[in-house]
Amino acid sequence: MKKFFGEFKEFIMRGNVMDLAVAVIIGGAFGAIVTSLCDDLISPLLGLFGGMNFDNLKAEVLGVTFSYGKFLTALINFIIMAFIIFILVKVVNKAMTLGKKKEEEEEEATTKVCPYCFSEIHIDATKCPHCTSDLPAEEKKD
Repeated sequence: MKKFFGEFKEFIMRGNVMDLAVAVIIGGAFGAIVTSLCDDLISPLLGLFGGMNFDNLKAEVLGVTFSYGKFLTALINFIIMAFIIFILVKVVNKAMTLGKKKEEEEEEATTKVCPYCFSEIHIDATKCPHCTSDLPAEEKKD
């Protein structure tokens, strides 16, 4: 039993689990903000054009009430949240690729292309190992 709790403690203390816990908590708070945005601002604003708030849209069939307006509001919440997450992911991915491009540009080339067979060969090669052509001498940049 002691080993089981030790493994559980190790699992909980991993960085991934802690990051996930923080993300879930922030996601829940963000969801509440988006829900408030839709319920308190967007739905009433759209209600101006339709004459009523979406939350009040209901249909009754055989004594059963379907609150399809609440579903529409939840759908709008989802679309807004998905769009914002999409934008955030794009921004983060763009920021990460900018750092990688700078690193790649700073690295010196270790290969070159044979002008005859277009194979990739070592930068210091004087003869192509693929087509056995003599390669022209290149001036090295300092």
